[in-house]
Amino acid sequence: MSFSEAANAFVSKDPRFIIGRPEEVVMHPAPIQPEWIRSGNPVARSGIHSPSVDGMSSTHVWECSAGSFMWTFHDEETVVILDGSVRVTSEGGVVETLTSGDIAYFAAGTKALWEIDSHVRKIAFLRRRHSRQVQAL
Repeated sequence: MSFSEAANAFVSKDPRFIIGRPEEVVMHPAPIQPEWIRSGNPVARSGIHSPSVDGMSSTHVWECSAGSFMWTFHDEETVVILDGSVRVTSEGGVVETLTSGDIAYFAAGTKALWEIDSHVRKIAFLRRRHSRQVQAL
C-alpha cells in the first residue's frame, strides 16, 4: 500500500484499532484494465478502510457496475459480498454465484472471470505474501 492509500484510510487515535462502516469509506475510481474487460463497460471504485501496521495486509471496500472481465488476484484476497451479486468462473471452469453475505477466498495469482449483471459491492481483505521490497526483487 502506498503512503497516499494509507492517508485515505480511516483516522484513528490508535492505528491498531480502526472502526468504520463500509458506507463511510471514501471511494475513488479504480479502473479495470481495458484488456481484462470481456463485455460491457464495468466501472469500479474502491476505498481503503484500514492498512495493517506492518503493511502486509489491508481492508478495502470495492464496488463495480455491470460487465464482465478477467481478474488477476495479485495478493491473497478474502471477500465478503455486501450487496448485489457476481458470477465467478475459475480457471478450472468452476462457476459460483456470490451474493450478499457470501465469503470467498482467492489465492495470490488466481485468475477468474467476473460477470456482474447489475452491480456488486464487497469488503476485500488483502494479504501480501512478501513485502513490497521483496516483491520488487
